Amino acid sequence: MSRSLKKGPYIDEQLFQKVADKKRNGDVTPVKTWARDSQIAPEFVGQKIAVHNGRKFIEVSITEGMIGHRLGEFSPTRTFKGHGKITKRVAEKT
Repeated sequence: MSRSLKKGPYIDEQLFQKVADKKRNGDVTPVKTWARDSQIAPEFVGQKIAVHNGRKFIEVSITEGMIGHRLGEFSPTRTFKGHGKITKRVAEKT
């Protein structure tokens, strides 16, 4: 279910302040955050944000196409190791 339009998008206040400060100072180091539910604002474009996936931080470079999406969408929490292996059966001699 989406968020109400009258409330506006959810953007973590501390994250927004950190990104604004880094943008103002011209700093290019990524901002570490655990706020995976925060939406990406237009002010984040061009910045790098390190999003925590439960085990490590994954660095995400923000582009214009990401505006409105959540940070957690770009930091997967599960590692896909493939479907079950198919092994060939050894033909038995009869």
